[in-house]
Amino acid sequence: MMAAIAAMTGLSQFHRAALGVVAPDLSADLALSPAVLGAANGMFFAALLVAQVPVGIALDRAGPRRTVGALTGIAVLGAACQAFATDGTTLLAARFLVGLGSAASFMAAVVLCARWYSGAAMTLALSRVFALSQLGILLAGAPLAALAGLVGWRGALGASALLTAACGMVWWRLVRDDPPDRPPPPRKAETLREALVGQVSIWRLPGLPRVLSMHLVAYAAAATVLGLWAGPYLADVHGLDAAGRGWVLAAMGVAMPAGLLAVGPLERRFAPRRRIVTAGALLSAAMLGGLAAWPGAPLGGAVLLLVLLVLFSAYPVLVVAEARSLFPDHLVGRGATTVNLAQVLGSALLPMLVGAVVGLFPEVGAARPEAAYRAGFGVLGMALLAGVVGWLALPRGAAR
Repeated sequence: MMAAIAAMTGLSQFHRAALGVVAPDLSADLALSPAVLGAANGMFFAALLVAQVPVGIALDRAGPRRTVGALTGIAVLGAACQAFATDGTTLLAARFLVGLGSAASFMAAVVLCARWYSGAAMTLALSRVFALSQLGILLAGAPLAALAGLVGWRGALGASALLTAACGMVWWRLVRDDPPDRPPPPRKAETLREALVGQVSIWRLPGLPRVLSMHLVAYAAAATVLGLWAGPYLADVHGLDAAGRGWVLAAMGVAMPAGLLAVGPLERRFAPRRRIVTAGALLSAAMLGGLAAWPGAPLGGAVLLLVLLVLFSAYPVLVVAEARSLFPDHLVGRGATTVNLAQVLGSALLPMLVGAVVGLFPEVGAARPEAAYRAGFGVLGMALLAGVVGWLALPRGAAR
């Protein structure tokens, strides 16, 4: 079952990052501006944002197996539509469908880990699932670039529809909502009003604003770079072709599971959760600051900063664990998706914000200047520092 959870979360990661390696070719064929390209990636997260409240209710009432199984069909349709996009509008619509179909994947993993594990064991299980899910980012790097080189970006994105269907079948066959030695939690029928009251009770929990402030930018900052802007930056500033970009993105993808696998032992042996989150966020902001403040950075230095940014950005799993300690068992689905609202909101807005900043700089020839990307990295670093301020300054809630 854990393999099936990792496969589905990995698929979500793949779809988040899939545009990065093919972005230059896709932009050229569809005549996309940086703002539209940023919006295309942001539409994935906008769909997640729209779906989080109903997905949370569905996870509590119908269970993760049926909820994710039903949404996967939408993801298959959206993945297929990407391959047939003819302009920015159709690409935006396709990305929205893919995001909608992926809306329950990560939160279903949180709910399942919460039902099958508790305490530090849940944090360890989550970190392992999230680490394995990074295989999706690896797949969206060099392998996707190689496939795009053989069959074009349309063929590569079309193949992702087949991959999505295969993962959906694995999920339906292997996942079970509750451990075999433990009865499922009571799920009484709820009216719509009762379901919404439960949702509102989550928003009133003490300590939630602190978690949301960090979760708004913690994952989104690194995901904005890895999932979208690293590819164009490496192409425009360093002249890398699709294969070269794919290898750099693959190295960044390897860094994330390495960081995630270290998070659990760090929490259990060396430092409290809040300190690891603070340190990870500050180190990530420092890497973005380096990319922003280093004019004419050589390729090796730029790649090192990009890889370290992803390595230090493994701490959001601890933010999820901190959030889980705030809400009761019978509202675990709604609690997880409420917290996830902040992540998907940040993941929708930050790519568009960077796209708007990069678009302020006119093209030099057929490429954006280095200053455009340095400004984008600087904006991301400042957003991350704002999240750290909220994490440190806002009051904490009582763990359950």
